[in-house]
Amino acid sequence: VAPGEIGEMTIRGPQVMQGYLDAPEETEIALRDGWLFTGDLARMSEDGFFEIVDRKKDMIITGGLNVYPSEIEEVITQHPKVEACAVVGVPDPKYGEKVCVWLVAARRQKIDEEEIRNYCKSMMSGYKVPREFRVCDSLPESFLGKLRRVELREEAA
Repeated sequence: VAPGEIGEMTIRGPQVMQGYLDAPEETEIALRDGWLFTGDLARMSEDGFFEIVDRKKDMIITGGLNVYPSEIEEVITQHPKVEACAVVGVPDPKYGEKVCVWLVAARRQKIDEEEIRNYCKSMMSGYKVPREFRVCDSLPESFLGKLRRVELREEAA
């Protein structure tokens, strides 16, 4: 893709792995024609520097449009009543997927769904605005502190 556009990061070179141990199907998906398809969605600057935007499997496709969860999370966490949030795509019969957000309130704050929805509408395109809001005390994390989106998708299903 052109500089500034988002695409999947692919790499090749002598330092790239030869495959996944005892997993030929996974290897076939990740390695093609000498290229490692990382699953990372990235944007290259005009100077040739890369910024990883999101993970390919986390991308939400709603009504044929791509939505990157990290982009929405970045906006929502700027709201003073939100401590943390996580965005995932959940099945939707009309659009394929819809944007769903889990919200953790900032200390001594109460989340008002309509307030957050209006805030989102003022900050992003309409198709990116979450359709479903869920308030929780904490977000699921791995032992390394990485967000476990798979648990949120399972809960939504």
